[in-house]
Amino acid sequence: MPAFERTLHRILGIDPGTVTTGYAILEIRGTSMIIIEIGVIGLDAFAAHPERLLKIWERLQAIMKTHQPAVMAIEAPFYAKNAQSMLKLGRAQGVAIAAAMERGLEICEYAPRKIKQSITGNGNARKEQVAYLLQSQFKVDLSGQLLDATDALAAAVCHHNQGSIPGELSRGKSGTKSSWKRFLGDNPDRISHA
Repeated sequence: MPAFERTLHRILGIDPGTVTTGYAILEIRGTSMIIIEIGVIGLDAFAAHPERLLKIWERLQAIMKTHQPAVMAIEAPFYAKNAQSMLKLGRAQGVAIAAAMERGLEICEYAPRKIKQSITGNGNARKEQVAYLLQSQFKVDLSGQLLDATDALAAAVCHHNQGSIPGELSRGKSGTKSSWKRFLGDNPDRISHA
């Protein structure tokens, strides 16, 4: 098998949210990165929070079925002053993680600072700076994309920049083990079979 085929894999990047969830499919071909799809799951048409969570699940399942990524790189929730907002964001992230686990993806979580630093060299960079540098790196016009979508692409690029490929130890924040699949495998006693 040629080296090109051995190293070809896809990363699903996710920026979770209950109003807008950003996603991006990044394909790795040897040493090249190609954007396969980028967009958002718009949820403001749905008033009920549980319905929004269901739509995240359904859309991510469809995206994963279509593109067959091997791994999901997801932005970790960040501290927010509003506890209710933090709770809702955590639910959106949980649904995204569960959807990926359902399809057997490796899951890697990255802190927002880690993602920004990976793209810009500055963990305090603004979302607009991240989007601008991604546009320069990929030589594509991302100006029509919402920042949620470019943040999702940044999560996927961050994962690739960590040197992780499917089947290897996935590392996220501070180099710690963050593959949910591996965590569950290593901790079967922490799984409830109700």
